[in-house]
Amino acid sequence: MDTRDRILDLAAGAKKAAGEMRSVDTARKNAALSMIAEALEADAAAIAAANAEDVAEAGKNGLAPAMVDRLTLTPSRFKSMVDGVRHVANLPDPTGETIWRREMPSGIAIEKRREPFGVVAVVFESRPNVLVDTAALCLKTGNAIILRGGKEAIRSNVALAKSVRRALASVGLPENAVSLVDFPGHEAVTELVRAVGLVDVAIPRGGERLIRAMCEAALVPVLKHYKGVCHIYVDDKADLEMALSILDNAKVQRPSACNAAECLLVHKGIADAFLPKVEEWAKRRGVTLHDDGAGVEYLSLDLNVATVSGCREAIEYVNRNGSHHSDAIVTADAERAAEFLRDVDSACVYHNASTRFTDGAEFGMGAEIGISTDKLHARGPMGLEELTTYKYVVRGDGACRN
Repeated sequence: MDTRDRILDLAAGAKKAAGEMRSVDTARKNAALSMIAEALEADAAAIAAANAEDVAEAGKNGLAPAMVDRLTLTPSRFKSMVDGVRHVANLPDPTGETIWRREMPSGIAIEKRREPFGVVAVVFESRPNVLVDTAALCLKTGNAIILRGGKEAIRSNVALAKSVRRALASVGLPENAVSLVDFPGHEAVTELVRAVGLVDVAIPRGGERLIRAMCEAALVPVLKHYKGVCHIYVDDKADLEMALSILDNAKVQRPSACNAAECLLVHKGIADAFLPKVEEWAKRRGVTLHDDGAGVEYLSLDLNVATVSGCREAIEYVNRNGSHHSDAIVTADAERAAEFLRDVDSACVYHNASTRFTDGAEFGMGAEIGISTDKLHARGPMGLEELTTYKYVVRGDGACRN
């Protein structure tokens, strides 16, 4: 079979599995998630060995350090991944939930009810934990998922998918509820996002180039963010030690993440007092400061720094140069904070907190399937509710419209 036929065959299997998953109750879905966590733990050594091979190969091929970091499944990341599956099992199941109900004078009763999308295609780069995180969320919401990872993580992804699919079979659920595209070629992604009638929604997890290529090729809906150009604005009413602590966390904790700070904005009124502290911090932490990187997503220990005249100019700067992802203000002035939170046009806005909290787990969603900067259907971290659509269920007793 050629690439198109292979993808359509895979998608048809996922579509059939999605139909079966609609009738699976919450208890069985939770049992499947528990078995997945146990299977991953049982296969931990094999998964670690596969990941080590991928990391070694990535090093030989000169993969960027940020990508190697994302690829590496450390013991702590493996544990967090497994814990995330168990956490999803313990979360409320949104499928079947009634969003609202109305009884109309015409004699009909209307319910707006959550239901699964059907087949979700996730295309991702480097991070093998994405396979497990997204599979857990899709299974909990009664969806089937088709996963396509990058070639740099193929061994890791195959090992993880094997564990997940074995766990599904052990509890009598369709293995094709989780499918992996395990063959190379960009054509596979193109065919996946053009599989109208088989794939219901696509979600990219990767760099801007991947996301734009998917959007340009897609005939199915795509939920995405292009990049994470996140800002920290330090107001002249800020506690400077708090500001430095937040900046350190937002920039240094994991600079390769899309929610890491890429730009620091400083009120001119405190620049003389605060910027020397920033320079000292940067030298100590190995951060390179720039003054000409507006709108740049570094994904490394690099930080753009600019001064602004006040909160209003900071808001305008963020809206002009940011990516509408995650942006923060540090200030003790409640009115300025409220202005920033209201007027910055981003999916997540923060007051006196690090942008690194933009994450499904940190938002109490369990694992996340992605982060969206779109304004239709989903925005910000996407968890269980964002993996459902809705239908209107209408009941009557012989009701006819006049």
